[in-house]
Amino acid sequence: MATTSSAELLQAEAELVRHSLGYLKSMALHSAVKLGIPDALHRCGGAASLPDLSSTLALPCSKRPYLSRLMKMLAVEGIFTAVAVDVDVPTASGGEGSVRYGLNPVSRLLVSGSGACLSPCVLMGTSPLFLEASLRLHQWFQRDGQGDQPAFAMAHGESPYGAAGHDTEFNALVNEAMGSDSRHMAELVVRECGEVFTGVTSLVGVGGGNGTMATAIAKAFPHVKCSVLDLPHVVQGVVSTHESVEFAAGDMMEYVPPADAVLLKCVLHNWSDEDCVKILTKCREAIAQGAKAGKVIIIDAVVGSPSHSQQVLQAQVLMDMQMMMLFMSKEREELSWQKIFMEAGFSHYKIQPVLGMRSIIQLYP
Repeated sequence: MATTSSAELLQAEAELVRHSLGYLKSMALHSAVKLGIPDALHRCGGAASLPDLSSTLALPCSKRPYLSRLMKMLAVEGIFTAVAVDVDVPTASGGEGSVRYGLNPVSRLLVSGSGACLSPCVLMGTSPLFLEASLRLHQWFQRDGQGDQPAFAMAHGESPYGAAGHDTEFNALVNEAMGSDSRHMAELVVRECGEVFTGVTSLVGVGGGNGTMATAIAKAFPHVKCSVLDLPHVVQGVVSTHESVEFAAGDMMEYVPPADAVLLKCVLHNWSDEDCVKILTKCREAIAQGAKAGKVIIIDAVVGSPSHSQQVLQAQVLMDMQMMMLFMSKEREELSWQKIFMEAGFSHYKIQPVLGMRSIIQLYP
């Protein structure tokens, strides 16, 4: 057995500490969003010293000395930039002005009011309901028997859909997160994959929430008439903000309205392979009712694409763990997708890995 050097042991110890305390990275990010730090930096022109940032945030004086530690950690983790300035210039705060913290491409995604603000996604991912479920994972692995349920249901006695059905705060959080992700994704889809909508005159967004994605498509492609299908509690009270977008309450397991194209954005990763086959079968029936052959458009992860970076792969496997915890579902590699497509009666597909963690898949009958 090879001897481990002292240097290797110490490095391994540091790795264990980094992972065992990794939850603090998530909670520090959660705190930054709740405190409005990205917005405060934006109001300061994109960067600020700690005294200026503290004043903008209106923190209690007793907490201001601790802000430097939060910002230092988030800068080390790549959420903000940290730039040293002239340390010879005295400051009333005892040197706090020697570092200016600023926005970078990551934290610009957290600025409110921007088209691609993903702060609601951060808040949903770090919500107490999710965190409590994650603490049940070891119990879930130990559990055996028929009728097994995900860790989320073990913790809360119901699925995320069930919780959203009666918990108005959680439902609002989910809708805000899905909406913000859809705005972000729609901008990229229009920019990178606009040709996907060539020849499409009608589209149904299945599981389309409050219609953010459908509305973005309708605005970018005026020739496309869009409808959104989702559960009654999701679409209840939703008012269309575009004349070409309408809403319908229904269950995708039972019926999908006919259209040239059916869009499934981050829907199928919530479901088992068997349920995905059922959903896609309904989608295939929907696009077969028109005068011309239609297609299904899927926006979801295709894990392990050769074009993906290690950082993207790490994000995908984290998303996969989240799907397992919430629904006992998964993010899929191409072979898993292919099996589902064939079982649902489709003949061929095209994958474009142009959306970072996710790809756009065109599926044909």
